[in-house]
Amino acid sequence: MNYFSSDFKLGILGGGQLGKMIVADTRKFDIQTLVLDPSDEAPARFGCNAFYKGSLMDYDTVYQFGKMVDLLTIEIENVNLEALDKLEAEGLAVFPSPKTLRLIQNKGKQKDYYVANAIPTSKHLRFVDLNDLLNALKTDELEFPFVWKCAQFGYDGNGVKVCRSALDLVKLPDVECIAEDMIPFKNELAVIVARSVSGEVKTYPVVEMEFHPEANQVEYVLCPARIDEKVAEKATEIALQVSEAFNHVGLLAVEMFQTESDEILVNEVAPRPHNSGHHTIEASYTSQFENHLRAILNLPLGNTDSKVAGIMVNLVGEEGYSGQVVYENIEKIMAIDGVTPHIYGKRETRPFRKMGHVTIVNENMTEARRIAEEVKNSIRVISVKK
Repeated sequence: MNYFSSDFKLGILGGGQLGKMIVADTRKFDIQTLVLDPSDEAPARFGCNAFYKGSLMDYDTVYQFGKMVDLLTIEIENVNLEALDKLEAEGLAVFPSPKTLRLIQNKGKQKDYYVANAIPTSKHLRFVDLNDLLNALKTDELEFPFVWKCAQFGYDGNGVKVCRSALDLVKLPDVECIAEDMIPFKNELAVIVARSVSGEVKTYPVVEMEFHPEANQVEYVLCPARIDEKVAEKATEIALQVSEAFNHVGLLAVEMFQTESDEILVNEVAPRPHNSGHHTIEASYTSQFENHLRAILNLPLGNTDSKVAGIMVNLVGEEGYSGQVVYENIEKIMAIDGVTPHIYGKRETRPFRKMGHVTIVNENMTEARRIAEEVKNSIRVISVKK
């Protein structure tokens, strides 16, 4: 199949920042790309060949979009799976497949799948709604503290809450959910696995994630992770086990906990390019976005090694600011060697909204981490003064 400078059309469901960064690589390869997203200001709309506005959860919208393309991929899991089933049954290549997405889209099913496939993970209970969970607390089937997660449509720190007492239950939505054991851990790690249509598999080096204490969002991603080599090997082995169990095509980001006793427990997965792989654009021989394309098009996978230590800093809207975005002190950080900002193209900021990221590359991880702190303390995502 000739994908390059041809009539071949790739479709992407979702036009957020991940779509925008995939489209940067379809541009590089001159692959015609169509994007479907519900927002008029989707970041990916400005780089694709054709943009369609519509709901990713609407059967007809997704089905009709799929009929226009030769291959369909996603940049967000929350899409209409019945439409994908129909398209796949009619012969359209859909990667990752609706079968894989079905196992991952619902966090309850995802956790059950780990247990069924002997993948190490924290203990969990599933609940049909909030009342079901409250009953489990009354009967002591569930005890504080635990981590509450909504089963579907949670993302970017939404849909996750640590519950230590009855006070933490007050604002929980009445939805299908899971409760997980609280894990005392040393580190949160992630491994991105690329798997092609023909089964070629490559892993990126293990990364370490540092989280914002209030927003439950990643503040820094560090590559390589500052962990023992044996722990890194174990994390990579488990990521490969998870990849094989889900039998995905494309990328799978596997998020994990390293416990106090150096056990590795799988937290959750994302079957697409992921925040924990943004540093690969500058720091790796092949970015996660390029390898996602190579995998779904069944082209040879690119080298996943790092050229240099890389740290990614998320740029999120500051508290107290909403409206037309302003990136304060961006010139200051751009004056520092090895610093590259990525601005996603969202015109409106609000507290904790992901607006961009900055990559810091340096031969020395300690120096990279120092610069990352400087970047974090310098740039501010605020709004135009009214």
